[in-house]
Amino acid sequence: MTATTRPLRSLLLQVRDPDDPMSGHEIASFERAFSPRTVRIEIFDLLDRLLTHKDLEGVDLVLMGGSGAYSAATGGAWLPMALDSLRSVYASGVPAFASCWGFQAMAAAMGGEVVNDRSRAEIGTHPLELTAAGRDDPVFGHLSASFKAQMGHEDLVKTLPPRATLLASSSRVANQAYRFEDAPVYCTQFHPELDVSGILMRLSAYPRYLTEVSGETYEEIVAKLEETPETTRLLTRFVEVFVGD
Repeated sequence: MTATTRPLRSLLLQVRDPDDPMSGHEIASFERAFSPRTVRIEIFDLLDRLLTHKDLEGVDLVLMGGSGAYSAATGGAWLPMALDSLRSVYASGVPAFASCWGFQAMAAAMGGEVVNDRSRAEIGTHPLELTAAGRDDPVFGHLSASFKAQMGHEDLVKTLPPRATLLASSSRVANQAYRFEDAPVYCTQFHPELDVSGILMRLSAYPRYLTEVSGETYEEIVAKLEETPETTRLLTRFVEVFVGD
């Protein structure tokens, strides 16, 4: 860390049960991805209460990641409050990066459509393509036109919300990444914060992805895993562009 680079304060918005083993792992994954930049991550539980403007005071960066047992497509009594919290993030002007559940929930919060579709589930390392907007984007533009990323989803964004620009697609799911035109909010269906070790830990923690969702064996998924450092770089690039030193 240079003399001009200060630690950043981040809120990680989670929808996870108290005994979810991936709650702490998610923090560690983001901290690793931001290295060597120091990002001090605090959890905000979206299942517990509504996020307010006061909660965002002094926050440099908002993160939204996976969800364990919770779905933005099938919802529940908890979802309206969670979506209201995401709308507060959007309106606040605080830079925000959302992956996986966060990608889906932010789309739902802002007027998009999220569905469950196991026929288009993606588990493990998958190839993606930048759109023309992605190639010109200050955050995504450093990626190769074709790149790979870590995934683990059965829900997907069927329709992007208004004022969203599509940045990347896969052969199976068109809406893989988007940014908003009027807020510093970027969202990815994939997990830039995860490496191969992280994906393996998620598969161990959530074995139903193998038995119910993927249609592949553990060995088949593992055989196709690849490290994706280029994609992880999205997170530090996002901070460079929207937070700086």
